[in-house]
Amino acid sequence: MFEQYIDIERMEQLVDLFGNFDSNINRIEKQYGVKITSYSGQIKVCGETENVSKAERAIKCLIAMINKGETINEQSVTSVIDMVDDGSEAELDKLIDSDCICVTSKGKPVKPKTLGQKKYIEAIKKNTVTIGVGPAGTGKTYLAVALAVSAFRAKTVNRIVLTRPAVEAGEKLGFLPGDLQQKVDPYLRPLYDALFDMLGAENFNRCHERGDIEVAPLAYMRGRTLDDSFIILDEAQNTTREQMKMFLTRLGFNSKIVVTGDVTQIDLPDGKKSGLKQAVQILKNIEGIETVKLTAKDVVRHRLVGDIIKAYEKDNKRNEG
Repeated sequence: MFEQYIDIERMEQLVDLFGNFDSNINRIEKQYGVKITSYSGQIKVCGETENVSKAERAIKCLIAMINKGETINEQSVTSVIDMVDDGSEAELDKLIDSDCICVTSKGKPVKPKTLGQKKYIEAIKKNTVTIGVGPAGTGKTYLAVALAVSAFRAKTVNRIVLTRPAVEAGEKLGFLPGDLQQKVDPYLRPLYDALFDMLGAENFNRCHERGDIEVAPLAYMRGRTLDDSFIILDEAQNTTREQMKMFLTRLGFNSKIVVTGDVTQIDLPDGKKSGLKQAVQILKNIEGIETVKLTAKDVVRHRLVGDIIKAYEKDNKRNEG
């Protein structure tokens, strides 16, 4: 049995590190099969040598985050564990020091929570067209909307345009009641949710009425040229080749496009190929266009979401094999 001691400078560090009912430390103990205790301003880690080393590195990463004013929760502990397992914890400082990209209507700063998200944000800032591909819960749409709102507030663009194909998720919903806007709203609800979080309902409604923010089905994009705009296409895995080409060619001067989607959740009819999958291949060597692939390690929802995604990926590989 190997033991390692870590010095703690302040009691507040210990409280934040352990979390409610020691939940943060329990997560590390379970991950590495070690025993972690604290007394007299020190943390003691006991277990197999390699596992103790990993647990120690994870704890030191979390302490570094606490010292930078970061809030430690289940998601941040999971991210640190993934970085330690990958041997990439040296990148933690870059993640902690990431600039706030937007402040929500409730005053909460929006920052990348994983290295994959940081790469995604940097790609959007650098390129005219960015394609974000990854599973549910990786923040593809939310971060894109945050950057769009940031650009709109800074007046680098005059308008935000958000769109998605009106494709049912494997269900036949029939005819929806109401006028045209009410019929398409259920398909666009996730985009509204992100905008409400960033702007607040009142500010959003004001901008929407002025035409500064437009949320519309993909079919409404045909025939338009979008200048001075930040344009987001969500759920792009449900576009056809023709729809994707139509959308991308709406790009006007001083505009930026972000395309997001999850190629494992395609709801197109049988025989239809995803325009997103084709676009990733067709556009890969064009300057000013970059594709960023997020993974289960970038999931920032409940920990089980990442586990569910990994389980399905494992099952898919087994079936293909």
